[in-house]
Amino acid sequence: MIKSDLAIWWIRRDLRLQDNPPLCAAAGQGRAIIPLFILDPEILRSRYHSDAGARRAFLLGGLRSLDADLRKRGGRLILREGRPLEVLGRILQETGAGLVYAAEDYSPYSLRRDAEIAGQLPLRLMQGVSIIPPAALLKADGRPYTVFTPFSRAWKAQTLPLSLDILSAPEKLSTPPDVGGEDIPDGAATETFVPGESAARNRLELFMRGPVFHYAESRDQLAAVGTSQLSPYFRFGMLSAREAFVIAQNAIRSAEENAPECRNVEKWIRELIWREFYISVLFHFPHVLGKEFSPTLRRVKWRKDAAQLRSWQQGSTGYPLVDAGMRELLGCGWMHNRARMMVASFLVKDLLIDWHEGESWFMRHLIDGDPAANNGGWQWAAGTGTDATPYFRIFNPVLQGRRFDPKGTYIRTWVPELERVPLRYVHSPWEMPVSDQWKAGCRIGKDYPAPIVDHAQARERALEAYQLTVDG
Repeated sequence: MIKSDLAIWWIRRDLRLQDNPPLCAAAGQGRAIIPLFILDPEILRSRYHSDAGARRAFLLGGLRSLDADLRKRGGRLILREGRPLEVLGRILQETGAGLVYAAEDYSPYSLRRDAEIAGQLPLRLMQGVSIIPPAALLKADGRPYTVFTPFSRAWKAQTLPLSLDILSAPEKLSTPPDVGGEDIPDGAATETFVPGESAARNRLELFMRGPVFHYAESRDQLAAVGTSQLSPYFRFGMLSAREAFVIAQNAIRSAEENAPECRNVEKWIRELIWREFYISVLFHFPHVLGKEFSPTLRRVKWRKDAAQLRSWQQGSTGYPLVDAGMRELLGCGWMHNRARMMVASFLVKDLLIDWHEGESWFMRHLIDGDPAANNGGWQWAAGTGTDATPYFRIFNPVLQGRRFDPKGTYIRTWVPELERVPLRYVHSPWEMPVSDQWKAGCRIGKDYPAPIVDHAQARERALEAYQLTVDG
């Protein structure tokens, strides 16, 4: 018998209680709810998630945190494993729940999965992953945007009139005691990012108290705490992107007489819009997960060099900024965005190795690894995407280090072999005289690798390879 007073909240990428439309709808009118998370084997074994141990641990930590928050309100998390269609069908039959509420998701797999389920079960999809659903933001001729700047203008035009009310977390919840589930598996998350909604909100509050008002000038400084570091929490919906946008808009209002502070907050909002843009690109052009968006650049003749790829992956290229970024990734499952651009440029342009190798490595190790943003970022770096950096823009790893890590603090943090290297050589240690190498305890080629490629020569090689492709 169908029970109108019982609903399923199917949790996917919304591990939070506040500003959660599906949760509020499921618990509306005093209904009891079944907060259900499904470990989907198809996702877990996909090429994007099968080896992602740090991200999986962060997700499991987020589930434990969510379960604790639910229990404080009288509910509890139900965890089951299996194909979502089968799991949902069984639990609907077991409990008699009337409806399933879930937040829309826009990856190719999510769209196929949800379409199949909606055709057989009472599934109601609601807004949640993005601030504006990608299908709702199109050009006047009905086509999707493929360039960020006009997308950003249209996005702002739609969001500014939005209601600024944030949905409160329900004060009380009820979950039937006879609904069974599995134990949440163990998983040790990194110390850098504590999983859960409370940690996400604390991080947002700290960022909004001060750093956001200096964001434009500090966001690229690698050793500074100049970014919000909220991307892992947005990835799993431990924090609502819409709530973050609303709070940022309120920060602009509070600083309306301080133009520089307003510009800094707007610069950070721009990063939220980039996230929305990449969600939109993947929704409208799902083929980008497999190949370059730009047909012209699908014929670049990439090099295959397992040794150089491994040096890049392990942070042993001989270029300190590149190595620091890659070791940060391995060490804590995250990387500063400026470093991400630098290491991506190095792999694709200096080594001329297929950007798909970098995309896969990032998805394997990033806690915030998200197919839309990760693919968009890599295609931007490779010059192959919708709104890409020009193929002839090639970052110089030495100059980038001097500009964005002028004291070498970031490099020395992640590449301890260079800790005693004088500042004048820390960005190009191969230039250090042998006597200084001995003094610093850093002999090039022994304690720290010599550069695996000459940047100037590699730059010319990349320009030639790209130009041959463009010229046909």
